[in-house]
Amino acid sequence: MAKGYWITTYRSISNPDALAAYAKIAAPALTAAGGRFLARGPAAKVMEQGLMQRTVLIEFDSVEQAVATHDSPGYQAALAALGDGAVREIRIIEGI
Repeated sequence: MAKGYWITTYRSISNPDALAAYAKIAAPALTAAGGRFLARGPAAKVMEQGLMQRTVLIEFDSVEQAVATHDSPGYQAALAALGDGAVREIRIIEGI
């Protein structure tokens, strides 16, 4: 079974306090569900018309596990804490 990768990019952060509250809840929820943080932070280098955005990359054992984690009560609590404090995009992709 191919691994699943959860990629989050932050287009803007309007409320750093809400983001901090989100992170305090989200990180334990993600790792408890089997997620492994591979990278997080601002881009080291942006190329080909990319945007300098905060990006997070999390590895899961499968796409299904990543989706289930997103839909879990623990992660949904983190989203409630974030509210509208950031504009983000999350993609879950299958590894090769």
